[in-house]
Formats: sequence, structure tokens, C-alpha cells
Amino acid sequence: MAWVLCTLLGLGILISVSTNPNFKWHVVAKYFTHETIIRGLMLTVFLTLASMALGTLLGLLLAIMRASSIKPVAATAGVYITLFRGTPVLVQLIFWFNIAALYPNLTIGIPFTDVSTAVDVNALMAPITAALVGLTLNEAAYMAEIIRGGFSAVGKGQIEAADSLGMSAGMKMRKVIIPQAMPSIIPATGNQVIGMFKETSLVSVLGVAELLQSAQLIYARTYETIPLLIVASLWYLAMTLLLSYPQSRLEKRYSRATSALPRKARRRALTAPEGSAR
Repeated sequence: MAWVLCTLLGLGILISVSTNPNFKWHVVAKYFTHETIIRGLMLTVFLTLASMALGTLLGLLLAIMRASSIKPVAATAGVYITLFRGTPVLVQLIFWFNIAALYPNLTIGIPFTDVSTAVDVNALMAPITAALVGLTLNEAAYMAEIIRGGFSAVGKGQIEAADSLGMSAGMKMRKVIIPQAMPSIIPATGNQVIGMFKETSLVSVLGVAELLQSAQLIYARTYETIPLLIVASLWYLAMTLLLSYPQSRLEKRYSRATSALPRKARRRALTAPEGSAR
């Protein structure tokens, strides 16, 4: 009965949406692959991938700083994470776009020398640059907490074993902590990628012609508001499904690798010669 009711409800909604002339599906089909829409989609993908890559690298650094035993280093990372997680992304984007009001000119150089270069911040902080900076810095705060949570999931025994083998801090991070933290990090990171793809729509307030702004530019001229919003929504949905696939593959790969560890350990114990060290 539940299947029948859900199927009937879905069919009713589908028929209503497909037969309602106000949706103007012919207009949706016309603009779905429009040059302006595709160009905006490519910019959205670029902002998503670039912001996630840079944000993940900065988040890894912040997570290591947060886990540091040096109090000032850990406190600095904590202040950064609190600041960027505690303020809205839209506010941060507008702030970075208008940063030239605070620092119209900056001088970058080597201390105690005459080597320096003047930077015009107003010219440097173009809309797309402000969007990339704002999204990256905000994402780094969330990725730092995700990575730190993954580090916390690694058992203390594993770290102690690495220390007993004389591993350096860098080798311990690469060989022990990060591989075992990945099953905890990947699902949350995948969700962040999907969230970032949709979050890029906020940069339209800066005049960046990403997917939503591209749709707005068209319906501002044609007055076909609803069909163009449907076009943007369909692309967001399609890309979200596309991004979900590699996430699921990575999750399965690392879950198999993690579940195989106990089996390998048991196999070694069973095949070890009698009296050998466990």
C-alpha cells in the first residue's frame, strides 16, 4: 500500500508539473544548453574545484596547528576557525570585495631591505578574485574541523606504535594518521563539495557571472524568470548527482581497505609459526 500511495502521489505531481503551461518547458529546453548558461556552469565548476582544493590544503594546515601542543599555534588556528565559521559566507564575500576600502594600497617586500612592490588592492580584488578568496577562506575553517575530527578517530595505539618504530612526525602523518582518518574525512568532505557547488550561487551578488547570475542575465532581458530558474536548478541537481558518484566510490574503497585490516591481521596470526612474536 505504501508503494502504491507513493507511486500515485509521484505520478500526480509529475503530470501536474509536465502539463502546466506556466512552467514553459519549451523555454527551459531552449536555454538549457545556451552558451551563456554553459559558460556560467563552467565558472561555477571552476570556483567549486579551486575553492575546495585550496580550502582543503589550508584546512589541513589549520587542523595540524589546532592539534599542536604549542598553545599559541593552537590558539591561532582556533581563532581563525571560530571567526570564519561564526560569520555568514555572504558577509565574508562582500567584505573581501570591499577590502580596498580598508587597505587601498599594500606594500609587499623583504623586511629590512629596499626590495618591495606596491599592490593596488582595488585592482587586484576583482569580483572573481574576491569570490575565490572568500569561498576558500571560509571552506578552510570547515575542512579544518572535518580533518581534525578524522585525526581524532585514529586510535592512540596506532600513534604509539608509529612512535615506537621511530617514525618522524611527517612520516607518521603520511603513513599512519591520514590513511586511517580518510574513512571519516571523505563522507564529510564529499558533502562539503556538494555544498560548495551550491554555495557558489552567493557570488552572484558580486557580479560574478556564474550559473545563477548567467540565468539572471538572460531572464532580465527575456522576462522568462521561472523557466530560467528551472534551468539553473536542473544544472545544480545534475552536477550534484555527478559529484556524488566519485564520493561513493572513494567511500567504498576506503571502507574495504579499513575492513581488510583485521582480516589480514588474523591471517598473519594464524599462519605465523608457533612461538613467534605476535
